[in-house]
Amino acid sequence: MWIIAGHVTVDADERDTYVAAHRDLVERARKAPGCLDVAITADPVDPGRVNNYERWESWDAIEAWRGRAHAPDTGIEMRDVDVTAFEVVTTRPPF
Repeated sequence: MWIIAGHVTVDADERDTYVAAHRDLVERARKAPGCLDVAITADPVDPGRVNNYERWESWDAIEAWRGRAHAPDTGIEMRDVDVTAFEVVTTRPPF
Protein backbone atom coordinates (compact mmCIF):
# COMPACT_ATOMS: atom_id res chain seq x y z
CA MET A 1 0.00 0.00 0.00
CA TRP A 2 1.11 3.57 -0.71
CA ILE A 3 0.05 6.83 0.92
CA ILE A 4 0.73 10.17 -0.71
CA ALA A 5 0.22 12.99 1.75
CA GLY A 6 1.10 16.59 2.33
CA HIS A 7 -0.01 20.04 1.29
CA VAL A 8 0.41 22.81 -1.22
CA THR A 9 0.19 26.52 -0.52
CA VAL A 10 -1.61 28.94 -2.80
CA ASP A 11 -2.80 32.53 -2.38
CA ALA A 12 -5.57 32.54 0.22
CA ASP A 13 -8.04 34.23 -2.14
CA GLU A 14 -7.52 31.42 -4.70
CA ARG A 15 -7.59 28.41 -2.37
CA ASP A 16 -11.30 27.60 -2.67
CA THR A 17 -11.11 27.91 -6.46
CA TYR A 18 -8.14 25.53 -6.48
CA VAL A 19 -9.97 22.96 -4.34
CA ALA A 20 -13.18 23.23 -6.38
CA ALA A 21 -11.24 22.77 -9.63
CA HIS A 22 -10.03 19.39 -8.35
CA ARG A 23 -13.47 18.03 -7.43
CA ASP A 24 -13.88 16.10 -10.68
CA LEU A 25 -10.37 14.65 -10.36
CA VAL A 26 -11.12 13.46 -6.79
CA GLU A 27 -14.41 11.87 -7.88
CA ARG A 28 -12.72 10.05 -10.76
CA ALA A 29 -9.73 8.97 -8.67
CA ARG A 30 -11.96 7.41 -6.03
CA LYS A 31 -13.43 5.19 -8.75
CA ALA A 32 -10.03 4.25 -10.21
CA PRO A 33 -8.80 0.67 -9.83
CA GLY A 34 -6.53 0.40 -6.81
CA CYS A 35 -7.61 3.68 -5.23
CA LEU A 36 -8.52 3.31 -1.56
CA ASP A 37 -9.07 7.02 -0.86
CA VAL A 38 -8.28 10.50 -2.21
CA ALA A 39 -8.97 13.94 -0.75
CA ILE A 40 -7.93 17.44 -1.78
CA THR A 41 -9.27 19.78 0.89
CA ALA A 42 -9.05 23.30 2.24
CA ASP A 43 -7.15 23.48 5.52
CA PRO A 44 -9.39 24.71 8.37
CA VAL A 45 -6.62 26.80 9.98
CA ASP A 46 -4.34 28.13 7.21
CA PRO A 47 -6.29 30.07 4.53
CA GLY A 48 -3.69 29.36 1.82
CA ARG A 49 -3.11 25.67 2.51
CA VAL A 50 -4.60 22.80 0.51
CA ASN A 51 -4.23 19.34 2.06
CA ASN A 52 -3.60 16.34 -0.20
CA TYR A 53 -4.19 12.73 0.83
CA GLU A 54 -4.15 9.62 -1.36
CA ARG A 55 -4.12 5.93 -0.42
CA TRP A 56 -3.48 3.31 -3.10
CA GLU A 57 -3.21 -0.48 -3.20
CA SER A 58 0.03 -0.38 -5.23
CA TRP A 59 2.49 1.86 -7.04
CA ASP A 60 1.29 0.34 -10.32
CA ALA A 61 -2.21 1.63 -9.54
CA ILE A 62 -0.80 5.11 -8.91
CA GLU A 63 1.12 5.10 -12.18
CA ALA A 64 -1.92 3.87 -14.12
CA TRP A 65 -4.03 6.64 -12.57
CA ARG A 66 -1.42 9.33 -13.29
CA GLY A 67 -1.50 8.30 -16.94
CA ARG A 68 -5.17 9.18 -17.21
CA ALA A 69 -5.79 11.63 -14.37
CA HIS A 70 -5.74 14.80 -16.49
CA ALA A 71 -5.30 17.16 -13.55
CA PRO A 72 -6.93 20.54 -14.13
CA ASP A 73 -4.80 23.45 -15.27
CA THR A 74 -6.05 26.02 -12.78
CA GLY A 75 -3.46 28.66 -13.59
CA ILE A 76 -3.09 29.09 -9.82
CA GLU A 77 0.50 29.27 -8.65
CA MET A 78 1.51 26.73 -6.03
CA ARG A 79 3.84 28.72 -3.78
CA ASP A 80 4.99 25.75 -1.74
CA VAL A 81 4.64 22.01 -2.30
CA ASP A 82 5.26 19.57 0.52
CA VAL A 83 3.89 16.21 -0.63
CA THR A 84 5.55 12.84 0.01
CA ALA A 85 4.88 9.23 -1.02
CA PHE A 86 5.07 6.67 1.78
CA GLU A 87 5.24 2.91 1.25
CA VAL A 88 3.23 1.20 3.97
CA VAL A 89 4.72 -1.98 5.36
CA THR A 90 2.10 -2.77 7.97
CA THR A 91 -1.16 -1.35 9.29
CA ARG A 92 -3.10 -1.53 12.55
CA PRO A 93 -5.90 0.40 14.25
CA PRO A 94 -4.53 3.58 15.86
CA PHE A 95 -6.56 3.29 19.08
